[in-house]
Amino acid sequence: MITEAERRAAATALMQADRERQPITQLSRTYADLEIVDAYAIQQLWAAERVAAGARLVGHKIGLTSRAMQMASQMTEPDYGFLTDDMVVNDGACLAANRYMKPRLEVELAFVLGADLHGPDLRVHDVLRATEYVVPALEVIDYRTEVPRAITDTIADNAAAAAMVVGGRVVRPMDVDVRWVAATLAKNGVIEESGVSAAVMGHPAAGIAWLGNKLAAVGEHLRAGQLLLSGSFTRPVSVEANTVIHADFGPLGSIGVSFR
Repeated sequence: MITEAERRAAATALMQADRERQPITQLSRTYADLEIVDAYAIQQLWAAERVAAGARLVGHKIGLTSRAMQMASQMTEPDYGFLTDDMVVNDGACLAANRYMKPRLEVELAFVLGADLHGPDLRVHDVLRATEYVVPALEVIDYRTEVPRAITDTIADNAAAAAMVVGGRVVRPMDVDVRWVAATLAKNGVIEESGVSAAVMGHPAAGIAWLGNKLAAVGEHLRAGQLLLSGSFTRPVSVEANTVIHADFGPLGSIGVSFR
């Protein structure tokens, strides 16, 4: 593990990289003793700093939900990050591509809780019972460090979360089979990716259950009203200036976002 002073220095470096759009050296190289517990502590310091600056925590994102991504990161489970209100973007927005370093988009479902969820031992049915509605979403991911990255780099870097777009049709979780929500992602009119939500741990609500159980281990829980990104069911698609994105979720509607 690293010291508290090193954790704070790492968080400061990541925040500066985000502000200046200039990636830093991987924390795993700067701090040889960096462990996963340190990485989550750095992430929390970053979240606290954003709140102190006026942002409001609105939920969490879950990453590395596919087996392929876990193997690539040498992990056996997902990771998670925080979401603040200034990270949430409306459907149809036009974003400045130079706000990010190397932005990419992922197709996801967002769960909005109507009741608190306390782990441990949460399961899919617990999540569905507590969920008020599910809505299509796109996540903008970005790296604030150089690559290649260790899993500790990704976690400390807020699990690569940069922004999210919500839109389409709001549905109650029992009104559709959430496992079989499918989507295509088109970039400038060309379909680049497609997938089905069952690719997220067999059921996207399984990711939410995992997160609730993970937070219980550190004395936290999921709260009513929180917005929870359950994990991508497509590969990430790179975006740049002069890009128009259209994600079609079939019966659940579509999301559009562009980059200038």
